[in-house]
Amino acid sequence: MIPPLENIDWSNFLARPRLPSPPAEVFDLLYRQPILITGAGGSIGSALARRLAILAPPSLLLLESSESHLYAFNREWAAASLACPITPILGNAADVALLDHIFSAHSPRIVFHAAAYKHVPLMEEQPLAAIANNVFTTETLSMACASRDARLILLSTDKAVEPASVMGATKRVAEQIVLASGGVVLRLGNVLASRDSVVELFARQIAQGGPITVTDPAARRYFLTLDEAVNLLLIAAAQPQPTALLAPILPAPHYISDLAHFMAASLAPEKEIAIDFTQPRPGDKQTEQLWFAGDATQPISLNGLRTPAATGLVSIQTRHLDQEQFALGLEYLRAALDVRSLAAALVHLRFLVPDYTPSPAVVALSQQQGSRISL
Repeated sequence: MIPPLENIDWSNFLARPRLPSPPAEVFDLLYRQPILITGAGGSIGSALARRLAILAPPSLLLLESSESHLYAFNREWAAASLACPITPILGNAADVALLDHIFSAHSPRIVFHAAAYKHVPLMEEQPLAAIANNVFTTETLSMACASRDARLILLSTDKAVEPASVMGATKRVAEQIVLASGGVVLRLGNVLASRDSVVELFARQIAQGGPITVTDPAARRYFLTLDEAVNLLLIAAAQPQPTALLAPILPAPHYISDLAHFMAASLAPEKEIAIDFTQPRPGDKQTEQLWFAGDATQPISLNGLRTPAATGLVSIQTRHLDQEQFALGLEYLRAALDVRSLAAALVHLRFLVPDYTPSPAVVALSQQQGSRISL
């Protein structure tokens, strides 16, 4: 049983000013536009839907592949008696026929793509599933948006920078797909108290009396609240450049062990909760980055707003593969996926993301097929 997390004051842990809320210009630009959210039953997707409801969009379309998540959110929405109607859609953004129907029937103008496989250790065990969902579902959705002149905003991750995991590498390819099609990418760090996050794991371990398990005493991550994540998505959707790679302006990352101590003090102040350091899991890094050291960054502005504090976001200019090479690499990656050759898929994934370093676990998994392809 996970103890309630609503009363935790995350500002005490983050020890930084709260990232800014969207200025009025953002709501003016998004007002009454038909909107589609993929992954709408997840923590971020559902929180985004609740916030967008105040804009009274003519269509608020919630696409979710999990029946239980969509059912739970639909019941919650009905119980809240919100004035804004929603259209829950059970399905997958990889379904071309379904996307054709959604765009023909509802004409969404803004699409937030929050659907992805995100759990690093699990995706190290299921790398082909990560490639199929994170890469080629994004490609399908991106093509649908481009052909209907809808603006696509991809929710990405800091794990896409110099990735050590299949999840991070596939999200980096997804970023390039969206940018090549004229969309917007927003990289975020770890969202506190999102579903199945480390916060939920720690809370469960604290409720059981401990110990709290942390992989590495040196492990650090960028953290932000769910409310901040939604605010940044709204700002990203309204930013003036048609194509952009964005990330929040955050100070140095926090030690995960500090989060463990903070949560123990918040949820069980009367107890002494031990912390056990285990070992890094396949695909884990000690710390993440929101952009490469050599990338050029510039605070974004909205309608004349010029200070970083106005949006809390920077635009990133980073290196990319040539479009022809990228398209060829995607073609080869799809062919490897079609025949379920992990060894070949890793070769083509590394071509698309040259700074990706596969974990020994993924390399070993690929070699079980008996391939002699060098990684």
